[in-house]
Amino acid sequence: MGRRLALALVAGAILAPRPLLAADPVAIADNAPSSYTVQKGDTLWAISGRFLKDPWRWPDVWRMNREQIRNPHRIYPGDVISLDYTSDGQPRLSIARSAVSGEDRMSPRVRTEPIDAQAIPSIPPGDIEPYLTRPVITDEPGLADTPEIVEGRDRARVVRGEGDRVYVVGLDPKLGDRWQIYRPGRALVAPSGEVLGYENRYIGAIRVDRFADVSTVHITNAVEEVFIGDRLLPVPRETLINYVPHAPEAAVEGRIIASYRNASEMGRGSIVALDLGARNGMEVGHVLAIYKTVPQINDPRPDKDPPLMLRFLDQTTTFLPQKKLSVPDERVGLLFVFRVFDKVAYAMLLNTTDPVVVGDAVRRP
Repeated sequence: MGRRLALALVAGAILAPRPLLAADPVAIADNAPSSYTVQKGDTLWAISGRFLKDPWRWPDVWRMNREQIRNPHRIYPGDVISLDYTSDGQPRLSIARSAVSGEDRMSPRVRTEPIDAQAIPSIPPGDIEPYLTRPVITDEPGLADTPEIVEGRDRARVVRGEGDRVYVVGLDPKLGDRWQIYRPGRALVAPSGEVLGYENRYIGAIRVDRFADVSTVHITNAVEEVFIGDRLLPVPRETLINYVPHAPEAAVEGRIIASYRNASEMGRGSIVALDLGARNGMEVGHVLAIYKTVPQINDPRPDKDPPLMLRFLDQTTTFLPQKKLSVPDERVGLLFVFRVFDKVAYAMLLNTTDPVVVGDAVRRP
């Protein structure tokens, strides 16, 4: 099949990426095939894992430039991914044309074709689609001056849920008839104590039945109980982008500061908040390694240093302190940044070897 390229994947705003750094040589995966035919249900991450030990090095092997990273090409079922080597021995991936067409193997390039929903995504879209537009970070607590739920149709009830109708003030018909429900949440605080923003918790979604000074709306979805006083934001307009997994250009040091569902331990597929944002150079598609700090361990080897004399007791009392050994931080997984605010980013854990907890470090892999 011929190569077809497009942009597709619903998400929030994307920052313009910068060129990749010259990095260490790309390591080819053990038993990497010379070619692979793309199947329906494949992802860019999974395909790259067939060829590379580090799947986020995909852009390096495709020889992508800045514009290609920003506007990545898509791959379709039936396309054949081929692995070969340049004259200097560096690995190279490309899409092979059908032998029937007689065309040479080429690197991806934009084609003037409509967006095709069958294009292979970078990671399973179902893993992050529920979170692409839901997290909302504000500089101040709450969502002042936004539409507010003021009463329910059944006034005797305290809480509402999916299928109920409630009354809302402040709705603007120009912003559409579909809105999302939010409630003020926790402050996101960096290890330094700096408040990075306030997370507004997604509660559900509504559809407007009738616009008026007091509008009637229908709750179409609720992940939590809906209360009087909850606020509404219009459903964001879909933005067509694609995610190309890649390491940050510069070294970064950050921490996981929150779990999206307040889990004490997290694994693959969990959503976390980082104390890194646009001001730190974070962008959609960044892959970061997760590190766990290992406490110092006792040194069991005989100590050749003379014992310390405790002069405040007497001249014969001595003390031999237990020596400690520092252990390097241990890498326990990878995460993928999919939504970026000024001071905070949200990421999905791609894989983990140990439970991940709030406080674990993240760095460029």
